[in-house]
Amino acid sequence: MAGVCATLITSAPAMAGPDGAMIYADLCASCHAETRLGGTGPALIPESLGRLKGDRLEAVIAEGRAMTQMPGFRGTLSATEIAAVAAYVGTPLDATPGWSEADIEDTRSLRDDYTPAPAPVFSGDPLNITLVVETGDHHVSVLDGDSFAVLDRFETPFAVHGGPKFSPDGRFVFVMSRDGWVQKYDIWSLAEVGRVRAGLNSRNIAMSADGKWLAVANYLPATLTILSTTDLSVARVIEVAGRDGRASRVSAVYQAPQRESFVLALKDVPEIWEIATTQDGGPFHDGFVHSNEAGMIEALGAEQGLFARRRIMVAAPLDDFFFSPDYRNLIGSNREADTGVVVNLDVGREIATLPLPGMPHLGSGITWERDGRRVMATPHLTEGRLSVIDMKDWGLVQTIETNGPGFFLRSHANTPYVWADVFTGPHRDEMHIIDKQSLQIVTTLNPAPGQTVAHTEFTRDGRHALVSIWEDDGAVIIYDAATLTEVKRLPMRKPSGKYNVWNKITFEDGTSH
Repeated sequence: MAGVCATLITSAPAMAGPDGAMIYADLCASCHAETRLGGTGPALIPESLGRLKGDRLEAVIAEGRAMTQMPGFRGTLSATEIAAVAAYVGTPLDATPGWSEADIEDTRSLRDDYTPAPAPVFSGDPLNITLVVETGDHHVSVLDGDSFAVLDRFETPFAVHGGPKFSPDGRFVFVMSRDGWVQKYDIWSLAEVGRVRAGLNSRNIAMSADGKWLAVANYLPATLTILSTTDLSVARVIEVAGRDGRASRVSAVYQAPQRESFVLALKDVPEIWEIATTQDGGPFHDGFVHSNEAGMIEALGAEQGLFARRRIMVAAPLDDFFFSPDYRNLIGSNREADTGVVVNLDVGREIATLPLPGMPHLGSGITWERDGRRVMATPHLTEGRLSVIDMKDWGLVQTIETNGPGFFLRSHANTPYVWADVFTGPHRDEMHIIDKQSLQIVTTLNPAPGQTVAHTEFTRDGRHALVSIWEDDGAVIIYDAATLTEVKRLPMRKPSGKYNVWNKITFEDGTSH
């Protein structure tokens, strides 16, 4: 395709410049859609690009983006052609697309053939089920966590993005695609319940602590959509804008179970939002408070009750979050900075900075107890190292050098090890096994030479670790977590994330939340 594009360009009149629209259609539309509204990749319009413009946008087109499917085109396109593509995607559409509550409701469909089973239709432990997202052909495999039999394999919306979320009892799971579709699946019945399109270009989903509400973080439009988990109907669509009125994409939404709230990372404004998920939320005051005396209500912009919003101002937008186990402290990072910040959610302000260069991937961070103190660890997306941080004084405990940039860390309370993939570069076929106390690499596994090996998940009891060969003709490898020996290998179509019901609903330290 690139050769066709080059031929078309060189055959054009000598004075004509490269056609950015033509290049986009040839090289970009398969991921970002002909409409530029997003597919497997995000929407490429000014409203979604935000601060990414000019030289910075051209640099992304030329070099690609670390740890994403976005390749670099420096070897395919000239600097002039790259500039033409950047100018094209930076051009506003004739009409900015919206996605209203009515639009969402028009897409909602519940399966006529779905009948909830009174008990699991399989004999295994329903809380030891592991879901495997297979991005190669857009399916999810449902694995029995004891026998590792595939109980079901169901089709998902196109390009699943972000981790599936389970109801608190572990019965239902919700899956979201990059183009905003949300699917509800009944694990007991091994059947889809229904689906709805909650946005046009979405980032992830989060479940409320009581299991009643599902929040969908949207890039396009700049909204948070809240759905009823019962029937996927719209409970609220919240437009997201900073205190100055500037619209912002939502980078991610998280459940804060002890706080009974959702916490939002905002891409374009220096704020964190907290959204109450109970009727007694707030009051949260958006502006000047005349008096905080009990019983006084003289304040500007107060919100109270279900879905009340609280703003927390920060120094710069934070793209990626990690939380302390009690959800009092939030650790955030900005992809443009070489530090992280700690925000205390109780007092609503930054309380510490962390030395985290190399684009830390906090969303894959994990915690554990070491020498009587709780530590957290995070990989770095652009350099071969892990940072281990003391969560009491926020000091750097140790930097662990690895064989290349990693994407995922995983562990379990019943294992002494952290499993860390390398993911990119010549060592992408390696998995480091790290002792949680000594912080030393014990061994390095290489189960599929030359192929990408990534993302570990444990069974409920921590006895087995499941690792992906992240290729179209890949597999899930099951290891004995104590002996580090391979037990079984299950062929899969580009398996990416794996999610154990028990580990997710109990917020196991060793898995991302």
